[in-house]
Order: sequence, then structure tokens, then C-alpha cells
Amino acid sequence: MSVPPGTIPGMRKSEYDVVALGRLLRAQCGVVSAGQASGCRMTESAIRHRIREGGPWRTLLPGVYLTHNGLPNVDQRDMAAVLYAGPRSMITGQAALWFHGIRTPPADVVDVLVPETSRRRDRGFVRLHPTTRLPAEVFRRDSIRYAPIPRALADAGRLLSDLRQVRAVVADAVQHRRCTPQALVRELSEGPMRGSARLRRVLREIADGVRSVAEAELRDLIKRARLPDPMYNPRLYLGDTFIASPDCWWGQAGVAVEVDSREWHLSPQDWERTSQRHATMTALGILTLHFSPQRIRSAPREVVSKIKAALAEGSRRQPLPIRAVPAS
Repeated sequence: MSVPPGTIPGMRKSEYDVVALGRLLRAQCGVVSAGQASGCRMTESAIRHRIREGGPWRTLLPGVYLTHNGLPNVDQRDMAAVLYAGPRSMITGQAALWFHGIRTPPADVVDVLVPETSRRRDRGFVRLHPTTRLPAEVFRRDSIRYAPIPRALADAGRLLSDLRQVRAVVADAVQHRRCTPQALVRELSEGPMRGSARLRRVLREIADGVRSVAEAELRDLIKRARLPDPMYNPRLYLGDTFIASPDCWWGQAGVAVEVDSREWHLSPQDWERTSQRHATMTALGILTLHFSPQRIRSAPREVVSKIKAALAEGSRRQPLPIRAVPAS
């Protein structure tokens, strides 16, 4: 007798394709949809038996199952999200930034882009975002699909309600050259205006040369105190010799401010070089002030007072022969 294609010889009608299901589960982190299980010839009653109370499987989302009864890990949640959202969906926002290696606050929700025509609705830990602008570029880990960094950043910036968090994720992406400010500006210009105020503010700070959360908070303080606007992160030269790149620079007074923050600067090596920069700048007559992020937040009047005093002292002397090149 002939055997139908794809049938395991001797298999009863109630049996399913173990090989096909195993291959699928390996590619999908142990997560499967009802449609996929059915495609492996698993009956509805067999699925119900597995997801029963105390059974070996558990339901993560409607029609999406984890093939063990423990807690899902990050990849399993992401896999379940795209299986639920549909074949053209892709993860964006904080979950996508996590995949790309960009530091982001923990999130209980997985944000997923879906075609505008999708009829799916938010369920469980999945938040759907219908769009006419599905990115052409897709990043993958196994069968999980992720949006590119500029789109994920823009979507996260619209969804995060805390300005410091928006500053943090953008600073991490820009400082580590994972995304250029120009790419983020383009993404914002093509996307919706709603919810983008905080992200647009951060981009204005970046345009001024600000590169960290602490620097942005210092910039806010300087503006509130109506101090003269400094240059942020310029490159200072004596002739053609590079001196340093302080966080803030008032050229007329020869005053520099360094925000001593291990967490938000480019690398631990920057922190180690702080004392060397201080010695070099001081030897050239630069009045250099150091503030921690915590000091900027907890003692703003003291910070402003010290900057004012340094600016006043610097204005009483001849300008230093130092050339400043704006941050790129």
C-alpha cells in the first residue's frame, strides 16, 4: 500500500508529526501556535490535553503555547508575541532595543508593529501598533523578527513617559554609535507627532553636543539659571595639539565643567582618564569644575554658584589661546 507524503510509516491517525513539530520548536524557542501544531497533524483535543490545568504545556497568548509549564524567558515571550501578531509583524520599542544590545529599562510589555489592516488586538503582555510604515529592514534571532534600531528608538521614545529614560536609551545608542542622530531625526520626521515631544527634546540636546543623561540635566540647570550657553563636548586644541573634550566649555572665560559619571560616559576608560584631563587643562590655565550627577540633582544652587564664580574669575583675565571645535 502507498503511504501518503509526510506520513510516518505505521503512524495511527491520532498521532502527529513528531519530527516536524520538534524542528519547529527548536526554531521557535519552544513556542508554537495552534495553527502550526495543527499543521503538524496535532488535533485540537491533543492540544487541549496538553494545556489543561497541570498539563505539560501552558497558554501564553490566545492560540500560542509554551511547550513546558514554567515561566517563559525573554526570547519565548518575543516569539509568542510575533506568533500572535501575525506573519508580517515585528517587535519594536524597548524589547527590540534589548535585542540590539542597547540599555533600556525593564518592560512588562512587548511592543509589536503590525500592518494597518491587522484585526488583532492587544492581549496579555503584547501591545500592537498598526502602521502603514512597516520597516523594510528586518533583524532576526531564529524566527523572531525585530525592527531596526532607529525605528525601535523612535517607538520607545514615544512610549516611555520618563524623560530620563528617553535620554538614557538615546545616549546609549548614540554614544556607542549604534544609531546616528541623523537617522533618528529622519525616523521621527516620517512618523507620528503624537508622543514624540520628549524624544524631540532629547534630539535638540544632542544637536547641542549633549551626550549623556547627566549632561542633559546640567544643560537644563544652566538654562534655568540663565547662565551663558556653553559648548557641549567640544574638542579643545592648543595650536594643532588636542587637549581634551570637556562636557561643557565657556571659551571666553576659559572654564570647563566635567560631569563625573561612570555610568553614562562612553566607556570605563573615560572615567580613568578624568584625572589626566584635569591635570592637563589646569596646567594650561583652564578653570575646571567637576560635578557628579547626584550633585547636579541634589544641590543645583551650589553647582550654579560655583559655575558663576568660575565664569566671573575667568572673565577678569585674558582669553586663553585655545581653539574649540564643536562636537560632531
